Amino acid sequence: MRITPVTYFLWMTALIFSCSDPLIVPPGATDENFIPVDWTDRTHSNKAEPDYETVFAQNQVSTLEIELGSTNWKSIQSDMKSLFGYDFGIGNQPGGFPVTDPVYVPVSVKFNGKEWYKVGFRLKGNSTLGTSWRNGIYKLPFRLNFDRFEDQYPQINNQRFFGFKELSMSPGAIDPSLIREKVGADIFRMAGIPSARTTYYKVYINFGDGLQYCGVYTMVEVVDDTMIKDQFGNDSGNIYKPESNFTGFVMTKFEKKNNKAAADYSDVVRLINILHSDLRLDNPVQWRAELEEVFDADHFMKWLAVNTTMQNWDTYGRMPHNYYLYNTPGKGLTWIPWDNNESLSNRGSSPVTIGLETVDNSWPLIRYLMDDPVYAARYRIHMQAFLADVFTESKMNALFESNYNLIAPYVLGPQATERNKYSHLLNLEAFIQAQTTLKQHVINRIQTVNSYLQKD
Repeated sequence: MRITPVTYFLWMTALIFSCSDPLIVPPGATDENFIPVDWTDRTHSNKAEPDYETVFAQNQVSTLEIELGSTNWKSIQSDMKSLFGYDFGIGNQPGGFPVTDPVYVPVSVKFNGKEWYKVGFRLKGNSTLGTSWRNGIYKLPFRLNFDRFEDQYPQINNQRFFGFKELSMSPGAIDPSLIREKVGADIFRMAGIPSARTTYYKVYINFGDGLQYCGVYTMVEVVDDTMIKDQFGNDSGNIYKPESNFTGFVMTKFEKKNNKAAADYSDVVRLINILHSDLRLDNPVQWRAELEEVFDADHFMKWLAVNTTMQNWDTYGRMPHNYYLYNTPGKGLTWIPWDNNESLSNRGSSPVTIGLETVDNSWPLIRYLMDDPVYAARYRIHMQAFLADVFTESKMNALFESNYNLIAPYVLGPQATERNKYSHLLNLEAFIQAQTTLKQHVINRIQTVNSYLQKD
C-alpha cells in the first residue's frame, strides 16, 4: 500500500487523537515518522518562558488526560515487580524503597484541547509509591518529562509544556484532605521561604481500557527545572537534591541536578567541614562567620522555625531527604523544602519537640545550630514572626476552606467523584472530616508554640 504525504498526514491527524495506545500508527508508516499536530512556540517549545498562569492556575482545577496504553502499563508493571519484588495490588508486602527510579515510558498528554507527544512518564516516590502499589490503587504518584524521548523521536526535540520541561504529580496518598501538598508549599512562600509552585488537576489515565478518572492530584513544580530561576533570579549555582544527614560527605548522597560536567562538590564539602569544625566550641564567632560564607544559616533557621511550627517531619530531622540546596550567588547554599504531603500533621511515632531538644547529633545541622545561642535566638525570633504574621487561626482557616471548596466538586461530585481503586480515600466522609482535623491541628500548634516562646 502506497502512502502519499497527504494521506499520511490525514491518517496521523485522525489516529493520534483517537487511539488508546500512544504508539499505534497508520498502516505503512513507522512510529518514528509521526507528525506532531498543533505545535506552537508558546505551548510546546523551549523558546517560551514558563507560563505560570496557565499551568499553575490558582483559581481553578485544570484537567490532564494521559494516554498510557496497555503496552506501557505492562512495561511499568514488569519494571515495578523487579524493583519491589511483587505485582501490583499484592498487599501485605514489606516496605522498602526502590534503589533506582522506575522506568520511563512514552505517553500522550492532553490539556486544553492540545496534545503533547511521546512524553516521558514514570512513577515516583518512596512510601507513597509503595503504599499505592501494594494496595492496587491506580491513583499513582508520577512524573512527566516532556523531552525525555527526544533522541528517539527528534520531532519533539526540546518539547515543553508551556515552558515547563518536567512536572511532578502528587496523589495525596496519605492525606485525606488532599490539600496538604499544596497548602504546605503556600505557607512556606507566605513566610518568605522559596518553595515550588503547586496547583490542582483532575487526572484521567488510560491504562488500556479507556480513560479512567484518577481523582484530584496536586501538580508540583520541579525545583531544578523552573522554580529556582523563577524565585532566585538565576540558576547558575549548584543545585543538589541530597539524601544526607550531614554527618559527613558522601558524594552519592548529594545528587547534582545541574553543572554535572564540572563535578564540583566543594561547596557542600566545605559546609560539612565547617559544620564539624572544632571552632564551633572553641571560637563560635569565627565558626558562625565561616559557616555563613558558604551557607545561608539564617534562612535555614527560618525554615526550621516554620517547619517545626506547622509540624512537617518527613524531612531533615527525621528523614535525610525531601529538601534541595541551591548555591545562591552571594548567599551560599540555601535550603529549599520539598514534598509537603505530610505537612500540618502529627504523623510519625516520635514527633519532634517544639524546642528540638530530642534531635540528636545525627542531625548536626539542627543540633549544632540550636546549641549555638545566636542561632537558637534567631529560631525563636523567626517562630514568633511566623506565628504573628502567617500562622494565625483565621488565615489558616481561610486557606484551608478556599482549597477545600475549590476541589470538593471533583472529589465528592457532581462533576466527578473519587472512588474505589482510583482513590486513596477510604470513604468520602474522610475528605470532609479532614478539614476539622487540619483546623484543630493549627489551634494545637499555636498553643504549643506560644507556651514555648513564653519560656525564659
